Amino acid sequence: MKAEINWTHNVRFDAVSETGHHIVMDGSPALGGNNKGARPMELLLIGMGGCTGFDVVSILKKARVELQELKIELEAERAEDVPAVFTKIHVHFVLKGTGLRESLVQRAIELSAEKYCSASIMLGQTARITHSFEIVTGTIPDQPS
Repeated sequence: MKAEINWTHNVRFDAVSETGHHIVMDGSPALGGNNKGARPMELLLIGMGGCTGFDVVSILKKARVELQELKIELEAERAEDVPAVFTKIHVHFVLKGTGLRESLVQRAIELSAEKYCSASIMLGQTARITHSFEIVTGTIPDQPS
C-alpha cells in the first residue's frame, strides 16, 4: 500500500491514495490551519469505523441478513500528553434490516474486533475499545444519538 502526501501551505496537506483518492488534511486556526480538511487523527478514527463497518456488513450478508441501513458512531479519548494517542474508543452500531438478530449482530461485531479489522486491532494496542449496538425498525436519524 502506498500514499503520497503533499504540503500545500500552513498546516494543510493534500493526500492521494494508491487507488487515486484525494483527501485534504488541515489543522485548526489555533494551530495555523484554516479548518479546510479533516485532522489526521480524525482520519484514523474514521478509518477504523470504515474498517469495522466493512466487516460487519460482509459478515451479516454471509448470514443472509438483508441490511437496509447502518450507522456507526465513534467516540474517542486521547492521552493528555504527547504522543496524544487514543486511549479509549467507543463504537456504537445502529442497524436496520430484515433478519437481524442480536446474537448475529453481536457475533459480527466480535469477529470484526477480534479477527478481521486491522485498524481496530492496531488501535487496540493503545486504546481500550468498547462496542455497543441497537437494532431499529424506523429510519436511522442522521445525527448521533
